Amino acid sequence: MKIAVINGSHRGRNGNTNSMVSAFLKGAKEAGAETVTVFLAEKEIKYCTACKACWFKTPGKCVIRDDMAEIISLTEDADVRVLATPLYFDNISSLLKTFIDRLMVTASPYWGKDREGECRHLTTKAAPQLVMMANCGFPERSQFQVISHWLKRHARNLNAQIIGEIYVPQGALLSVRENELGMVISNYLKTLETAGREIAIDRKLTPETEAVLEQKFIQDEVYIREVKKYVDSLLVKQDDQ
Repeated sequence: MKIAVINGSHRGRNGNTNSMVSAFLKGAKEAGAETVTVFLAEKEIKYCTACKACWFKTPGKCVIRDDMAEIISLTEDADVRVLATPLYFDNISSLLKTFIDRLMVTASPYWGKDREGECRHLTTKAAPQLVMMANCGFPERSQFQVISHWLKRHARNLNAQIIGEIYVPQGALLSVRENELGMVISNYLKTLETAGREIAIDRKLTPETEAVLEQKFIQDEVYIREVKKYVDSLLVKQDDQ
């Protein structure tokens, strides 16, 4: 079992997204999984120009010279691909979207209808199973509606199976380590470790784990109030400079 994480956070190793991923991978490794993590913030990935040279001139190879070929080489044999991102303006990060666009090199120029009668690109290689991980500063899970819908479309186009969606509202709290709230976050991260073990062993999350992962850290009203205090404090500091 190999799990490849594509971390689309612009903060890379220092972001809340990586806090989620690190806990998840800890559990996966304990269960015997081989893992690899690609931090897109540390890579040079240029925009796909849809030149289609990878289909007709240099089949299976992109003509753009950057780090994308290296990333594909590192992750192409993965059984599970984890797409990890912060929520940016209702959707995945630009880094992750650029990576996804460049996956055109792995698709066939031919189309075919799927079992539901809709055309999609035919892939040239077996698609890995997908896990989506995302967090946001807002308090509601509904903020991830676009990402969840996009994931389903992406999986359909790849003919891939989604085996987990993990979304964290109140994501600004993931870095808290003190007081009672720190204990809540610590327990949540331990549940992410459990999720990693479950994916590595059974390739699915148990309903019990999913239920814990969907619990909020604190009440929305408290969270909104504390975020306002934090923003006020930053603005005061700015005015004092």
